[in-house]
Amino acid sequence: MKKMLLLATMFGLAATLSTKGAEAKENWDTLCAKCHGAEGNADTKMGVKLGAKNFTDAKVQADLKDDAAAKAIKDGIKDADGKTKMKAFVTGADTPLSDDEVKALVAYVRGLKK
Repeated sequence: MKKMLLLATMFGLAATLSTKGAEAKENWDTLCAKCHGAEGNADTKMGVKLGAKNFTDAKVQADLKDDAAAKAIKDGIKDADGKTKMKAFVTGADTPLSDDEVKALVAYVRGLKK
C-alpha cells in the first residue's frame, strides 16, 4: 500500500513538473521568441534591432542572475533614456504572469545555454 501511495505521489509530481515545463515553453514561444528567437540565440529581426540577449551564450548566462531575469519578466526593461526595450510580460488577458510562471520561464531560459 505504501508503495502505491509513493508511486502515485511521484507520478503526480512528475505530471506537475511536466505541465510547468510545457507552460514555460508555451510562454517562451508566445512572449519571448519574437525577439530572443525560438532557440534563444536572439537572431530575429526584432532581437537584433533591440539588442536582445543571446541566452545560448555561456557568458550571457553566467552574467544573468535569476532575480534580475525575474524582475525583467515582471517589470520589463527600459534603456537609459526611459524607452521601453522589453515590455512586462502578461498573458492574453493582460494578467501578469504568476510567480510560478516567472520561475518556470527563468528555468527555461537557463536550459537554453549551450
